[in-house]
Amino acid sequence: MTDQDPTRIDDPESLGQAIRKRRLALGLRQNEVAMQSGISTQTVSAIENGKETARIGLVLQICRDLGLRLTAEI
Repeated sequence: MTDQDPTRIDDPESLGQAIRKRRLALGLRQNEVAMQSGISTQTVSAIENGKETARIGLVLQICRDLGLRLTAEI
């Protein structure tokens, strides 16, 4: 993802889709991301599927590990 191609994040589902898109662009499998981030493959799957009960800290950790930069507009 570049500044020229931002992804709008409106809900857990769109954030999960952005994470999945980045993971696939990097050629990584869910279990590789899980190992890198120190979480279970099931948790990675739940986050990518937009599970609303996912802990925000875990979601942010995966974003950092995948090099996703999140910004907020005010």
